[in-house]
Amino acid sequence: MRDFLDKHNFKKITKHGILQFSKTLPINNLLNRRGMNILLIEDDEVDVMNLERAFSKNNIIYPLYIAHNGLEALSMLRTNKNGVPPAISANNLLIVLDMNMPKMGGIEFLQELRQDIRIRSIPVVILTTSNQQQEKIEAYRFNIAGYIIKAEVFTKFVETIAILNKYWTLCEIP
Repeated sequence: MRDFLDKHNFKKITKHGILQFSKTLPINNLLNRRGMNILLIEDDEVDVMNLERAFSKNNIIYPLYIAHNGLEALSMLRTNKNGVPPAISANNLLIVLDMNMPKMGGIEFLQELRQDIRIRSIPVVILTTSNQQQEKIEAYRFNIAGYIIKAEVFTKFVETIAILNKYWTLCEIP
């Protein structure tokens, strides 16, 4: 990873659990040119690293923020009690959400997100190992943009992320 970052003059910034990659963006990364930000809500560090690797393999380079559960994500998206503004703007944001997490899982997060008028319109894509039909039905009741089962083989996962990237390059996000 360090070689990739050095080769492309990237800086890796870690602050309060937030990872961000920044640089002048390549022309083929349409999400980046549009100012897209991604909030990954994932408790498994191996899955976080796999997503970062899949982004790297697909030359997907834009700010990636990480929360380890729904509560942490909500605190990043909301103004706190002391009036401190959110860590992440809701504008041009896509949330990639795991379903099974400690403290606050995916469904509970979706309930809170959709009840908050300031952040309810943020698009959410589920990326999970859970293949339970009832969980899929419940997630779609909260107007998710898609429900994707994580591929077990890394090469398939990389292909899945490439397809997701292509899809979001076509979508207009407020």
